[in-house]
Amino acid sequence: MITLDRLVNVLGGYGVRLCGRPEARSAWLRSVAMPDATDRPAAGDLLLAVGTTSIDEAVQWAAASRATAVLVRPAGSGADVERDAAALGDRHGVAVLLADPAVSWSQLAGVVYGLVLESRETASGRGPTDLFALADSLADVIGGAVTIEDRHSRVLAYSRSQQAGDPARLETILARRVPDRLRELFQQRGVFARLAATDEPVFVPADAEHGLTGRMAVAARAGRELLGWVWVTCERPLTGAHLRALADGARTVALHLLRSRASADLERQVESDLVIRLLEGSSDAETVISRLGLAPQPMRVIAVRAHTSDRHAALLLAFEQATTGFGWSRPARSALLGDTLYTILPAEQADAARQWITALHRELPAQVRVAAGISAPAEVAELPAARQEADECLALHESARPGAVPPAYDESWDDILLRRLRAAARTGRTPARGPVSTLLRHDTSHGTRFVDTLRAWLMSQGDLALAAEQLGVHPNTVRNRLRKMDELVPLDLNDGRKRLAMIIMLAAVEDEPRH
Repeated sequence: MITLDRLVNVLGGYGVRLCGRPEARSAWLRSVAMPDATDRPAAGDLLLAVGTTSIDEAVQWAAASRATAVLVRPAGSGADVERDAAALGDRHGVAVLLADPAVSWSQLAGVVYGLVLESRETASGRGPTDLFALADSLADVIGGAVTIEDRHSRVLAYSRSQQAGDPARLETILARRVPDRLRELFQQRGVFARLAATDEPVFVPADAEHGLTGRMAVAARAGRELLGWVWVTCERPLTGAHLRALADGARTVALHLLRSRASADLERQVESDLVIRLLEGSSDAETVISRLGLAPQPMRVIAVRAHTSDRHAALLLAFEQATTGFGWSRPARSALLGDTLYTILPAEQADAARQWITALHRELPAQVRVAAGISAPAEVAELPAARQEADECLALHESARPGAVPPAYDESWDDILLRRLRAAARTGRTPARGPVSTLLRHDTSHGTRFVDTLRAWLMSQGDLALAAEQLGVHPNTVRNRLRKMDELVPLDLNDGRKRLAMIIMLAAVEDEPRH
């Protein structure tokens, strides 16, 4: 069971587009059908109109089958065909998906059947609903309450019986992840370390203080790769048939998770390709935005880098978390480009982007540090420029003090400009014989504070008292320094253009501020 929106997002990579009926994107698809050789209408939420190139006929078949959507390979293409398809779909209450005739039915059917029947979603975002049935089956055999989690301790499925549960399990299910206090307890007891090192089930004794009854856990592993684990409540370590059932169940869970991940990786690739097209500049940006399921409204580009001992692993974890959950279940769309995670987020206010970054960081391991930059609001056609803005803000954040909030371009454009000036100064593009350069050399050689004094005077707009307060000296000291500077090199402080040029030069050569 998946949403039509999710199916459209994936099939978009095969040239399939949805015509009209955008409200149908939220519909759930539970079954797939093809026309029967008999006169009986095929039954299914999605009808594959194999055997016809007529949109009219395909829509009539779908209406007779009471299908939510129909996939058809039309004889022609173009805006007129899509307009006619949308009109027919609206008339019969059917969402029409038009496929590129160059794509074979076998290829389309393989993707559709794999997504609708195998890669099924849960309330937590993704993961086959078969896991819930498996959890129920294990609970019936073993006699305890079962919970299935991924390797980040997020809940994927759980058994319906709560009789053998405990407060810790209930809290985990409600939060859809293991609470931090329980994770710390399991880490202190070495539970996660043992699960990572062995395929053998591990017993965890009861802990009344944490609302925890006894339970056993076993890793769900594909080869050497840890995919998740299975937990079952029990008063004492399992033995015999119960222990074998738990071990067998973990192997079955691993197969389900591998199948689910394969589908998720396909969707991530499709999403990434579309996001990259927008960030690099696409002539059909409006179409690409529609295929991503985003409304054409002001958006912000977020650039993220994740830092840890293994930078690549941290970045991949961030990308996986950013793309967990599909279709309308999350507001943003993401892609990996080089060593940066880029996300397009419909948002007018920078705080919405910061909340997204905070939520992402919260889901990553504690040792991962996140730096991020946020563009100004941009229209669809402006996203390439927004990406550059996000990159500059990211560089600003990486040089900031720990704990600084991610900067947004529309709030930090002045810091960005000064950063550019300093970059230009480092390449030798500033005058070497101007007043500021001469005063800098004099300060270095004689230990004077001429540059600081000139900066204070300029920033206080010629107010001697204010400049003296900033420097911690008497106003006469400022006056005397200005006179000596003017003897060393003409300052022309009465010339507005000269004052502006000196302010720019001082900004270019001063040390970068720590935000």
